[in-house]
Amino acid sequence: MEIGTLILLLLVVFIVVALFKTARVVPQREQFVVERLGKYSRTLDAGFHILIPFIDRVAYKHTLKEQAVDVPSQTCITKDNIAVEVDGVLFVQVVDSKAASYGIMNYLFAVAQLAQTTLRSEIGKIELDRTFEERESINAQVVSAVDRAAEPWGIKILRYEIKDIVPPATVRDALEKQMRAERERRAVVAQSEGDRQARINVSEGQKQETINLSEAEKLRQINEAQGRAEEIRLVAEATAQGLREVANAINDPGGQQAVNLRVAEQWVKEFGRLAQASNTMIIPAQMGDVAAMVGTALKAMQTVQNEQGAAAGR
Repeated sequence: MEIGTLILLLLVVFIVVALFKTARVVPQREQFVVERLGKYSRTLDAGFHILIPFIDRVAYKHTLKEQAVDVPSQTCITKDNIAVEVDGVLFVQVVDSKAASYGIMNYLFAVAQLAQTTLRSEIGKIELDRTFEERESINAQVVSAVDRAAEPWGIKILRYEIKDIVPPATVRDALEKQMRAERERRAVVAQSEGDRQARINVSEGQKQETINLSEAEKLRQINEAQGRAEEIRLVAEATAQGLREVANAINDPGGQQAVNLRVAEQWVKEFGRLAQASNTMIIPAQMGDVAAMVGTALKAMQTVQNEQGAAAGR
């Protein structure tokens, strides 16, 4: 009874192991390489597969996802003989599981070593100052070189990124001094340019102010001259109009008598003022004959009117 139970148990274990070796499920984005009796048979894609127990076996398992390979830090010599520490990261992907299984023993280690040797070669072609600005070019050269070498292994090199470039401490100090001096030079240049622009702006402002003041003075003088001319014209027109009114009034009936009376009044008034202003004065011979003096003045006025009429007739 115990022997029968043991045999049954062994049979169950055998069946379970056989089923396990027969039915295989490949996860998404993975591939299994199957060998039959030690020889490559086929590559299993994602899904459910049936194998022949004890004849077929899964020899290799590969992921088709993108993998990041850390490239260890290493010392590289630049073109100007400066030692720098450079490290990076390499992104690879398996595109042929069979080649990745039988082409090389450890493709991740191999591509990392290739990236290091290629990086040393590329760094040695450029000077230290250019290593920081030529990162894109260095990355592209490493990807191109490693991808060509890894193609027989079924590996695709997607990209390479330099993580850090560390020059020696003495070089860093020199670079810092150089950058500090450059920043100070730029600051001095910027300040001088600012002062220069400020002086230019001030001079331009003074120039414009002078021009504006001169234009304003010019306009003021023109306006004053025009105002004086207009004033003279208006006074002349008013005087002429007054004279015309006086002439018209004289020619009206009774105008001559009014003029005689007005002249007499003005004569007496002005003679009185003259007597008040001075203790000594010369009295005309016709002082007692006011009418004669008025007649003389009117005769003079009549003579002027006649001359003006004759001039107008010509």
